[in-house]
Amino acid sequence: MPENSLVPVERIERVILVLRGHKVILDKDFAALYGVTTGNPNKAVAQNIDRFPDDFMFQLSPEKMENLIFHSGTSSWGGTRKPPRAFTEQGVAMLSSVLHSPRAVKVNIEIMRAFVRLRQMLQQSADLARKLAQMEKKYDTQFRAVFDAIRELIKPPEKTKRRIEFGSGA
Repeated sequence: MPENSLVPVERIERVILVLRGHKVILDKDFAALYGVTTGNPNKAVAQNIDRFPDDFMFQLSPEKMENLIFHSGTSSWGGTRKPPRAFTEQGVAMLSSVLHSPRAVKVNIEIMRAFVRLRQMLQQSADLARKLAQMEKKYDTQFRAVFDAIRELIKPPEKTKRRIEFGSGA
């Protein structure tokens, strides 16, 4: 963690979800990272809605919100009453233009670094899988067990993944 970091990158990575095929951070998680209520960033977004097209930010439908609550284990009596907003990487970057506190600037930098780190990890995994496939073509089936074992080793651990997929109706 950089010396002036307010939030560990691991904490940020835990709140990044995959919705509609995008890596996103929900408004409640974003607010928690900023140390404010959910209303603060949502108010700034509402006042600057033209800066947040659908590929920067989208709001979940009530049905998708129920599905998210079910999968995340949030109690039905607490937490959010309105469907959450989901901010993509571009939406997080745009939030930095509408939220101006010193903490907001620093946290935004850490969030952007987390997105970059996740993208790099995915690319490295894809590169390794491609190289493994090329090697597999070169060698005969006697090494298949070795390649299968290597493939299992490079798979990300299931426990650390927090992936929730929704269709385009969210």
